[in-house]
Amino acid sequence: MLRAAIYASALIAAIALTAGAADAQTSRLAVGVQGGTLGAGAGVQFSLNDYLVLRGSYDALSIERDDTYDDIAYNGDADFSSPGAFVDLHPFRNALLISGGVYLGDRSVSIDSTPTGSTEVGGVTFTPEQIGTLKGSIDLEGTAPFVGVGFDNTFTSGGHWGWRVLVGAAFSDEPQVDLASEGGTVSATPQFQAALAVEEAEIQAEADDYNVLPVVQVGLNYRF
Repeated sequence: MLRAAIYASALIAAIALTAGAADAQTSRLAVGVQGGTLGAGAGVQFSLNDYLVLRGSYDALSIERDDTYDDIAYNGDADFSSPGAFVDLHPFRNALLISGGVYLGDRSVSIDSTPTGSTEVGGVTFTPEQIGTLKGSIDLEGTAPFVGVGFDNTFTSGGHWGWRVLVGAAFSDEPQVDLASEGGTVSATPQFQAALAVEEAEIQAEADDYNVLPVVQVGLNYRF
């Protein structure tokens, strides 16, 4: 009787393990976390078949980055919020993938500068007292189509865990630049406003290079 109970328990355990393995091999849903050039985030994937995987994600990035525009040093604060939707094509039914989709959301860089010496603004030299503080923003287009290639074995490894490496680029229209002056003795004068408009155009010309965002991402996924 005891031996029969042991055999029965072993058989039930074997069936349970087999069912669990089968579930891991056939499940089409996975969740994960990722990090990269667009920040850190989380995502969900659904496998339509051996070739196509639908993927949704949300990434966020907030960093301070100082930069120089038209010879003026600015303190920068980048704030990116990037939800996205993608289709991953696995042309050889293995981990190799080609990805296409779109990033949405707000992506902006706030800049400010308080000169401590005489500074050229729009080609005209002003004193620190005249300038005050220069404040501006560089806003990227809310919709950015994405293409990339990578490796993702989430649905090909046969287990619960998988990982992804993705390299590509997101494309948007030219960023919109806005620049203003606060607290300067000539901030509101027509002469300074004209110089500020020239300075804004110079920053716009430099910021136009930001319309292509490199995307490098590494993720860890769990398949149900």
